[in-house]
Amino acid sequence: MTLDLRRTYRRLRYGEPVVVVSGLPRSGTSMAMKMLAAGGLELVTDGVRSADEDNPKGYFEDERVKELHRTEDKSWLRDARGRVVKIISYLLKELPPDLNYQVIFLRRNIHEVLASQKKMLERRNETSDTSDERMIELYQDHLWKVDRLLKRRPCFDVLDLEYRTALEEPRQQAERIQRFLRRPLDVAAMSAVVDRRLYRNRAESS
Repeated sequence: MTLDLRRTYRRLRYGEPVVVVSGLPRSGTSMAMKMLAAGGLELVTDGVRSADEDNPKGYFEDERVKELHRTEDKSWLRDARGRVVKIISYLLKELPPDLNYQVIFLRRNIHEVLASQKKMLERRNETSDTSDERMIELYQDHLWKVDRLLKRRPCFDVLDLEYRTALEEPRQQAERIQRFLRRPLDVAAMSAVVDRRLYRNRAESS
């Protein structure tokens, strides 16, 4: 069965896809959520986690996502069809297979991710007992497993979005998102909300 036929079959059987924004923590998922909202899509958020110094534009989260690995009742995801949910990469494996998911997966230099997380912990007066070298190994292993999961499960349709590229070429990346989702999004509005000033922790990537 070709990819297009598979998508048609699954859409007829399971309905409109849930749009999922995912990636490692501090990889640009909040930026992608803001782009999709500006483009005209409805976000599934609860407003519990408000904007702060680490994410001055907001987090765009829903607390129910954090319970995906603890609860069997995930029926609320059916109401998210056609809408956008932010789900950290560690929880993608908990998504029920009887739905379709269009996953926009954020990719960011792991050294930048690590530097951003460390600064966030410092602002919260928290520390980590895991060395940077070990954290990088854990991230790489996790991403390998996630990539395998996304390729093997037919419920997932995936677009990789490079964080740095999205900041440097917001219009082109907004157009890529529109083509992937196959929806009439406001590409100009999507690119306009991308704030290059929030690209911090660059030096650590070199």
